[in-house]
Amino acid sequence: MSENDWSSKNSVEKYHHHRHHHRHHHRHHMKRGWKIFWSILGVLVALVLIFAGVAWHNLSVTTSNMYSTSGANAKRNAKQVLAQRKPVSILLMGTDTGALGRTEKGRTDTLMLMTLNPKTDTTTIVSLPRDMKVNLPGYPEYSPSKINAAYTYGGVKETINTVQKEFNVPVDFYLLVNMGGLEKAINKVGGVDVVSSLTFEYGGYSFQKGKKVHLNGKQALAFSRMRHEDPNGDYGRQQRQRLIIAALLKKSVSYKTILNRSFLNSLSDSSQTDLNMHDMITLARKYSGARDHIVQDHAEGDNDDEGGTSFQVVNHDERQRITNLLEKSLE
Repeated sequence: MSENDWSSKNSVEKYHHHRHHHRHHHRHHMKRGWKIFWSILGVLVALVLIFAGVAWHNLSVTTSNMYSTSGANAKRNAKQVLAQRKPVSILLMGTDTGALGRTEKGRTDTLMLMTLNPKTDTTTIVSLPRDMKVNLPGYPEYSPSKINAAYTYGGVKETINTVQKEFNVPVDFYLLVNMGGLEKAINKVGGVDVVSSLTFEYGGYSFQKGKKVHLNGKQALAFSRMRHEDPNGDYGRQQRQRLIIAALLKKSVSYKTILNRSFLNSLSDSSQTDLNMHDMITLARKYSGARDHIVQDHAEGDNDDEGGTSFQVVNHDERQRITNLLEKSLE
C-alpha cells in the first residue's frame, strides 16, 4: 500500500459543516485503558495480537500490508527514540473512506495526538478539533483551512506537518484507519453489544436510551456517526465511538477469530501506518505499562465564521497549554 493510494492533491471537495454551539471541557484521567477513540484500533489490536501469541508470520503479513512511510518533516529520529525507550508520539487519524458506501477520499474525521511515556507508565491522548482553523504549510493557496482538510490536500504528510507546525511538538509515528475497515472488523468478531445513552435514529436504524443492543458492522457505524441530533454534538459522537471500540476490543481479546487470517486482513485493509512489525513489538514489550494510566484531553476552540465556512479557532493560550501538556509527556 503506497501513500499515493491514500492521498491525491487533486481530490479536493467543497463542503459546508453545521457547527453546534457547544463547549464542554472534558479533562480527566481514564481508569480503563481501552476506553479511547476508535482510531487507535490498529495499534491496540496489534498489541493484543502480540500478547495473544499470534504466529509471527501472520503478524508480519498484516503489518507489511499496513506499512507506508509518511514523507513528513521529521523533527527527530523516531527509531532512536524507540531504541532508547524514550517517550514517543503517534498521530492518530480516522477517515470516513469506505464507510456506509463512501468511495471518496474524504477528510480526517478524527484527529488525535497520543504520547506513550514508559518512564511514568502514562499514555496522554489529546483530541484536536477537526474544524480547527490553520494555515497549511504545503498549501498556502488554500489557507486558512480546517485542519481536517490537510489530509484531503496533501494526505498523511501534510497532516503531520500541519500538526507539528501548530503545536511545535514532534510526531514520531502515525496511524490512519478508515471506518469501512472498522465495519469489517466488527463483523469478523460477530458484532458488538452496547448500551445507548440516548434515543435516536440514524442510517435507517433506531436506538433506545438505556437499552442493550447487539450491532453488526453497519449498525455500529450508524450508532457511532450521528452528530447533529446529539445534545452534546461531536462530543456525544466521540463518546459513542468509544463505546463501540471498547466493545470490539473486549470481544476480540477472547474471540477465537482473532487468530484467523481473514480477521488480520480486515485490519490491514483498513489501516495505514509507518510502524513496522519490529516497532510494534518494541511498543508491546517496552511501552505496554503506559496503557495502565491514560490521560485524555482536547484542544478547545471558539466558533468563527469566515466566508461562509465555520471554523474552530484555538487561541494562543489554549495552544500553548496543549503544547506544554504534550512536551511534559514527552519529557
